[in-house]
Amino acid sequence: MACDLSKGRKEPCKDSVGGLKAFYFANFNASIFNEFTETDGVIDSLLSAPTTPIDLYKYELRNGGHSLEDANEISSENGTSFVTSTLTAIIKKIDAATREELQLATFGRPHVIIEDYNGNFLLMGIENGCDVQVNQVTGGAMGDLSGYNLTVTSQERELSRLVDATIIGDDTQTTIVEGTEV
Repeated sequence: MACDLSKGRKEPCKDSVGGLKAFYFANFNASIFNEFTETDGVIDSLLSAPTTPIDLYKYELRNGGHSLEDANEISSENGTSFVTSTLTAIIKKIDAATREELQLATFGRPHVIIEDYNGNFLLMGIENGCDVQVNQVTGGAMGDLSGYNLTVTSQERELSRLVDATIIGDDTQTTIVEGTEV
């Protein structure tokens, strides 16, 4: 792996915004790490010869309180560098179907794709999958949250990878599975 830099970066225009629009769970599939292809740093194919599209289970997000952070951790003493990615999300309203699905997510190690308000899709846990922690909460006051606080973490060699938006829900690479309104 080359370690020498090859490009700089000019100050970008002020045309982006923060915030997450949705996230998608995908059941862990080791083939994704072995077969994905990318062009110019963007994943343009998850599987080299997909026979069945990967199901993406969509969770819509609204308002604030959601974030994705990729934190690069380095040990000069050990000569290591890795990234801990953390997604925090709030899912409103407690219901049995959501509880069951989130419980399954805690047992597995899903891949997670995050969609932001700039049209970016970022893939967490491409090689190792993600750990999902769910806290079911109901507040003490009428205006408090009754729902779930999620913390999704992964440890990978690199930052979360950008995914070409055209393969999200294209029915060849991925199929979006949307839940019903609660």
